[in-house]
Amino acid sequence: MSQPPRGLGKGLSAILGNVPGAEELQGKPDVAVRTAGAGRSAADVLLISLGEIEPNPYQPRQTFDREELDGLAASIKSLGLISPITVRRIAPGKYQIISGERRFRACQMAGLTEIPAYVREADDQGMLEMAIVENIQRANLDPIEVALSYQRLMDECSLTQEQMAERLGKSRSSVANQLRLLKLPVKVQHDLKVGQISVGHAKVLLSIEDPDMQVKLCDLVIKNGLNVRQLEQKVAAIAAAGSSSGTVSANKNVGEVPQVHKDLCREVAKYFKGEISVRRRPNGKGTLTINFSSDSEINGFLDALKK
Repeated sequence: MSQPPRGLGKGLSAILGNVPGAEELQGKPDVAVRTAGAGRSAADVLLISLGEIEPNPYQPRQTFDREELDGLAASIKSLGLISPITVRRIAPGKYQIISGERRFRACQMAGLTEIPAYVREADDQGMLEMAIVENIQRANLDPIEVALSYQRLMDECSLTQEQMAERLGKSRSSVANQLRLLKLPVKVQHDLKVGQISVGHAKVLLSIEDPDMQVKLCDLVIKNGLNVRQLEQKVAAIAAAGSSSGTVSANKNVGEVPQVHKDLCREVAKYFKGEISVRRRPNGKGTLTINFSSDSEINGFLDALKK
């Protein structure tokens, strides 16, 4: 039997405990097979009516790919289901999904009336943790969904980044970097979510403090098809231009100093002989800097202004 993918440490099996098939659920694709000779109970698996099952309110997945669901439903309709879903009993004859909502939806589309399920005891926090870990292990949540899931674990389960990393079998730095994606402007988050930019692009954009600049560069990546290395070079050029005095390379077209700012430097220079520089940020704001070496230079400057 092949081993599940490495990289998520204890993961779902640690949370589910000794549930039969928990290891099978971890990282395994939804392969459909007929459940043979089942009565109301088969070993530790119950056959439960679809009408008695409701979705997990803590489900972190926001969208389900229709084409993938259609393919899974067709397979289930033809062959049946091999991986039971996992549920908790919330009332007599009423169950709530812990993990396996994708399979549940596909079974509905396939016209099944009942499906195999493991029944677990779980509180709301356990439900949230199980749903998030199961979905992350499926490895097809988009980066923003993963980040939002991490944030929910922290907020709703009162977990620190260290505790969350332990739950997921990840390093704390990996968790922290994922959460940083939520600091990006909404527009950039959306572009990352739909795959127009990569996580690599997003990490480079996080090195810029100005949200407007982040959006502009994100649009530039999409428009010109820039790879991560090209974006890094663009950001480095902007940083170098921002630290230079008075002028910025015109072919960058970002952070360029208008002529009026240069004129300002020349006018001030009529009264002050020291070093004068203008730094213009991409959002149009900026600073005028007068460097002096002594109080006497400042006094001379003030005297010149009074004349």
